[in-house]
Amino acid sequence: MLFTEPIFLPFFLLCFALRWSLRGWGTQKTFLWVASYVFYGAWDVRFLLLLSGSTVVDYFVGRNIDAATTQARRRAWVVVCLCSNLGLLTVFKYYNFFTSSAVTLLGAFGLHVPAPTLRIALPVGLSFFTFQSISYVIDVYRKHLPVVRNFRDYALFVSFFPQLVAGPIMRAADYIPQLSVPGRLRDVDFRRHLAVFCLGYLKKTCIADNIAHLIDPVFAKPHAHGSADVLLAGVGYSVQIYCDFSGYSDMAIACAGLLGFKLCQNFDAPYFSTNVQEFWRRWHISLSTWLRDYLYISMGGGRVSEPKIYRNLIVTMLLGGLWHGANMTFVLWGLLHGLALAATRAFAKTRAAAAWARVPGSRVIGWVFTLGWVVFCFMLFRCESIQTFGSMLRGAARGAGDNLLDARLWLVIVALGLAQLAFHRYREPLRALTQRAPVPIYAFGLGIACAVALFLTPMANRPFIYFQF
Repeated sequence: MLFTEPIFLPFFLLCFALRWSLRGWGTQKTFLWVASYVFYGAWDVRFLLLLSGSTVVDYFVGRNIDAATTQARRRAWVVVCLCSNLGLLTVFKYYNFFTSSAVTLLGAFGLHVPAPTLRIALPVGLSFFTFQSISYVIDVYRKHLPVVRNFRDYALFVSFFPQLVAGPIMRAADYIPQLSVPGRLRDVDFRRHLAVFCLGYLKKTCIADNIAHLIDPVFAKPHAHGSADVLLAGVGYSVQIYCDFSGYSDMAIACAGLLGFKLCQNFDAPYFSTNVQEFWRRWHISLSTWLRDYLYISMGGGRVSEPKIYRNLIVTMLLGGLWHGANMTFVLWGLLHGLALAATRAFAKTRAAAAWARVPGSRVIGWVFTLGWVVFCFMLFRCESIQTFGSMLRGAARGAGDNLLDARLWLVIVALGLAQLAFHRYREPLRALTQRAPVPIYAFGLGIACAVALFLTPMANRPFIYFQF
């Protein structure tokens, strides 16, 4: 069930009505838990066994960590959690990748063995809810969070449907306290949440999906396109993935808000970053902070020697790339960003960094280089193989071939960039204006936006990009 499918509207309206009309906060939470399972089961009812099994294991792991009397036992239960969740990821997401990589490595040494393959359906949102469970268990182990004793509350935390399949990745410390109070309907900011949902829908369906139809042929056959097409496809995909993923996050945050819950911000104008470190503070914030808190810091973070800090950055991003999918393109994408983060940190510690900061226009130059690096890496991220990426690079360099993409797409991309810049710069005044506008004017504006969205929506729904992760 997609947010952009017609069936989602009656489903959500029913959830909204029952959430605020059922008597008793416990009854409402039970209903939301059941509704979340219905939402997830709509993809494939078999996935519910995986979701519920993971929930039961991690709930009891948390209880056992809290009850353990020795540090060794507490660590042992954390190992159980990691083995359980990472085992699920290995089997359902990485089995064929690891086995094929092993066969290729053996072949390089002259040992030719058949590659064992399993046809396993990847459960939607597996990486998201396993990471949420791991963060909860580690927070309980570190005593940053009291254990959740009510199973229903923990199950709702794991399965809450607005963010279940593609994030933002919730922290138990942020979500669980919201389950202690029922909230009130009159406290719901309808204007803001409806506007945010509409904005997310516009970004996803009207921008991301329409751009995808234009650039997909280039990535499918890069050798048949000229350099202008290849470069435009790279920039276009960067716009597509941002509008697709941030659009989903907007809709998830809005749906949760209408149900009385607050989710964390996941994007903050990342394409206006002036260095790679800043980009990762603005892009997929819930994942980047998760990697920082539970992987980078666990390896020592910035408390170790400088060479080990660089190692920690590279390994963290390398594993972050692998989190996105079982493909060498994702691994290399993560490695490139890890190297860029290490290089940025190394430069910041030199005397040249202070001198560079005083150069007129240095921030603009930094923005241009950062955006170029991000687009280059996203081209790799989009390609299905290293060979396809090589074809894209050759196409960008040779200048030959047919340039079939409409040049007006550049105007669309520039217009989107300017609109995003204006929204980011004036977002608080715009929000205040939305709140103060008379109801008829607000309703008219929202109606116009919905009409434009429906007019520009492609005939066929495209899955959200991050569903595959």
